Amino acid sequence: MPGVIAALQYATAVTFLVIGLAAYRYGAAGQRAAETAVTRQGFSVEILSRHRVRIEESLAELMLPLGISVVLATLATLNLTAPYIGRIATWIIHPILLIAGGFITAGQVFTVRFVEAEFRKSQDPDARAVDVRDVINAASAVFPVWLRPMIVTRFVLVTLGSALILLLTAG
Repeated sequence: MPGVIAALQYATAVTFLVIGLAAYRYGAAGQRAAETAVTRQGFSVEILSRHRVRIEESLAELMLPLGISVVLATLATLNLTAPYIGRIATWIIHPILLIAGGFITAGQVFTVRFVEAEFRKSQDPDARAVDVRDVINAASAVFPVWLRPMIVTRFVLVTLGSALILLLTAG
């Protein structure tokens, strides 16, 4: 089973690496597209920052997915080369990944729903009037077409993959 566990961990690591780099590379263009969509709807671009909608990713923010990728690749390597240590580390890392990572990646899979819900709850009448789907679609259009399936794949690996890894590790 260490081979299956390691394969899932390497696959998850790759998704964090690739998505992080794509977000960093295309995020500024996505931010401009979202701002253009909001302006086209007749609202100020500040509405996005007031409601913490940010597409652009800084170099510092890129470090989190890259760090997670390194941790997962290291964990996979440990599961192949030092199974006892890898197993212990897996029991520490994957529950955290399953809960925290699952919540964060769900927000990326269901972005429109999450942002629409936040805007609907706002006391700001302009926020409630924004066509969130249009804004998110405009931002998404500047990213590569393969990014969306990769985001969904990462969500599945972080949630179901982590659960499977924990089951396999327990066996």
